[in-house]
Amino acid sequence: MAEAAWWAASPLLVTLGLMLLAGWSVARAAAAGVALALVLALGPFAAAGPPDTLLAGVGAEAAFQTATILWVLWPALALFHHQTASGRFEHLRLRLARLAPAPGLQAFLLAWFLALFLEGAAGFGTPAAIVAPLLVALGLPPLAAVSMALVGHAAGVAFGALGTPLMAQASVTGVAPAVLVMPTALLNTASATALMAMLWWMARRVPAATPGHPGFAVPVWVAVLLLLAFLAPKLVLAASGGPELPTLGGALLGLAIVAAALVATGARRGSGIRHNREAAEGQVLRDAAPYLLLVALVLATRSLPGVPEALAAAQWEWRIGEAFAGQVNPLVHPGSLLLLALVLGCRLQRQPLASLGPALHAAAKRLVPVALALFAMLVLSRLMLHAGLIDALQSGLVAAVGNGWPWMAPALGALGSFVTGSATASNLLFAPLQAETAAQLGLPPAWVLAAQGVGAAVGNIVCPHNLVAAAATVGLAGREGELLRRTLPACAAALLACALLLAAVLAYRPVA
Repeated sequence: MAEAAWWAASPLLVTLGLMLLAGWSVARAAAAGVALALVLALGPFAAAGPPDTLLAGVGAEAAFQTATILWVLWPALALFHHQTASGRFEHLRLRLARLAPAPGLQAFLLAWFLALFLEGAAGFGTPAAIVAPLLVALGLPPLAAVSMALVGHAAGVAFGALGTPLMAQASVTGVAPAVLVMPTALLNTASATALMAMLWWMARRVPAATPGHPGFAVPVWVAVLLLLAFLAPKLVLAASGGPELPTLGGALLGLAIVAAALVATGARRGSGIRHNREAAEGQVLRDAAPYLLLVALVLATRSLPGVPEALAAAQWEWRIGEAFAGQVNPLVHPGSLLLLALVLGCRLQRQPLASLGPALHAAAKRLVPVALALFAMLVLSRLMLHAGLIDALQSGLVAAVGNGWPWMAPALGALGSFVTGSATASNLLFAPLQAETAAQLGLPPAWVLAAQGVGAAVGNIVCPHNLVAAAATVGLAGREGELLRRTLPACAAALLACALLLAAVLAYRPVA
């Protein structure tokens, strides 16, 4: 790569190195990266506009995005505290234990199917924030719980939040969503297989919760069955529809298939799973009321005829000059839907609304150190973007890689997620570059864009923003470096699997 590209990458390299090698927290490592990026922005890269405008705009964008992320974490944490204090988590744990007595299978049902389902329905950090505490309640150590939640949900991010990342690609490239769906689904199959393999490996390394505990590992064939139970309906939905349902529907149908098989197996073995079935199902519905309401609210606000258009009027935007801006719709923001689900779920569980006070207070206290880490990393990402460092890095990569671009395309998507904190933002940032590079090299644009989308999805595993947010839900604030060392191998394996399949496809389809 050109010298300018190496300089452009240096803030990211410094941040990663301090997290991985020195064990620094995200806040400290990102602060060092920001200092270097600022020197570059005001020196050799000569960012457009006066320094005070650059700093004010970057600070405003970082503060705004920090607030929108915290708005998801606060009700998610409060939900966890409230469900724990009311004993609902314990009820759900016991019910899950009756359905799947093996602790390992319980952990996989949560880290795989529940995480994928929440990703398909809501996305934007919701899966790890909800699933990680559930895994801790199951007996997993916090580091293992967060790692498994992050790895599990990443298999569905390419079609997460009802297809939002793929729709973003289509909006900035002009390629129809229908053209992107199947290539993305097929490459996602390779990355999902690698992620399940890493999830299985992680579970084997988790120590037993107590002496005599069987541990959380599952046989290989169980992991394969859980993988296929998701992939098969996901591919069918991708082939027959748009980008909205592959993750959501694949997770829901896969979980239903596995649950039905477990019930049938338990009945044949006389385990008593069907004993007092109506009462048990009623209890489960009450215990899970906030989560079920969350899914219903997400689907209603996104897919009921006329509702998305009506809610779009609440979109709020701000702008500083021509370069700095932000937007949010408070009525459909995942945090707003989480808070509403929390309040309505509390009433359905016949508990006084006053019981939410301690949970909301406890959640707010835990988010104080998290806010600083999020802000520091977002300042770094916005500064690199507006100072031209990202453009220089793009140009250097294209010039250096050339015809080897199929091996780089997924990694660039992951880099975008690392920098921006979002697969959707990564696609908005890098999809035009991927499409232009594909055209220059004579590669099928749909497949290269699919690699970008899958890579962006996988990048969520190591994105500092997600690490900070997920770690906060289980009391690991400040230990993001340890978490990154655990999740980085899974990210690398999934990117390699995607690149291998892309290279194989392009060997038979070398031109558009």
